[in-house]
Amino acid sequence: MQALIELGAEGLAAAQKTITAAGQTIPLTAVHLLAPIPIPRRNVICLGLNYSEHVKESYGARGQEAKLPETPVVFTKATTAVNGPTDPIPYNPAVTTQLDWEVELAVIVGRAGKNIPAAAAMSHIYGYTVLNDISARDLQMAGKQYFKGKSLDGACPMGPWIVTADELPDPHNLRLICRLNGVIKQDGRTDIMIFNIPATIAYLSLGMTLLPGDIIATGTPDGVGFARTPPEFLQPGDVLESEIEGIGVMRNPVIGER
Repeated sequence: MQALIELGAEGLAAAQKTITAAGQTIPLTAVHLLAPIPIPRRNVICLGLNYSEHVKESYGARGQEAKLPETPVVFTKATTAVNGPTDPIPYNPAVTTQLDWEVELAVIVGRAGKNIPAAAAMSHIYGYTVLNDISARDLQMAGKQYFKGKSLDGACPMGPWIVTADELPDPHNLRLICRLNGVIKQDGRTDIMIFNIPATIAYLSLGMTLLPGDIIATGTPDGVGFARTPPEFLQPGDVLESEIEGIGVMRNPVIGER
C-alpha cells in the first residue's frame, strides 16, 4: 500500500487497469483485512482535543474549567499500535484497567510537503480511513505526555480500507459513530472540528516535512468512556464498532491476554 500511495494517481490508474483485466473478484467475506497501512513508516500523528464538546467533557472529568486550544494539540502513537479493522484489541489488567475508545477520521498523506499553505493542503491528501485511538487512561493520566497511554500494542485499529480523496470530496461533512456492544457511545460530525483538515496540515507541515503514507488522526468527538458518570472502560468480551459514513465500519473484539 505504501508503494501504491507513493505512485499517486498513476498508481491508482495502473491498479484499476489490473483489476479490470483480471475479470474476477474475491468476496469480502473470504478475506481477512489488515490495516490499510499495517506497518507505517513512522508514528501515527494524532490531534487531541479537536472537538469542543470533547474538550468540555475532558476538563469536566478532572473538575477543571474547559479551555479550547489555541493551537493544535499533537501527539503520536507507536507504529506497533496499528491494528486491523476486525482484529482483537488486547486487554491485560496487569498493564491497564482503563482502556477507552476514541473514533476518529484519519487522513492519509499522498504527496510530500513542508510549509504547506492551508489553501493547498487538500491537494496533499491521498485518502481517508477510520481509526480508533484506543487509550489507556491510567497510563495517559499518570504523566504529562500521551505517548505511552496511546501506544499499547493493538491500540490503533484502522480501516476497513482507504477511500481515496476523489471519492470523498467533502471530509468535513461526515458522521462519526462509535458503538460498544451495539450501544452508541459517540455520535458526532466532522464539520465541528476546532482545527479543520487544511489548518491541521498547514500546522503540522510548518518546518516539518509530511511524507506519503503519513497517517493523521484528526481528533474525536465527545462520548468517551472516562468522562462518563460513572466512567466506562473496555472489558474482555466487548465488541467495539467504529464507523464513519462514506468510508465504512470496523468491528474489533476486546480479548483478554496475559
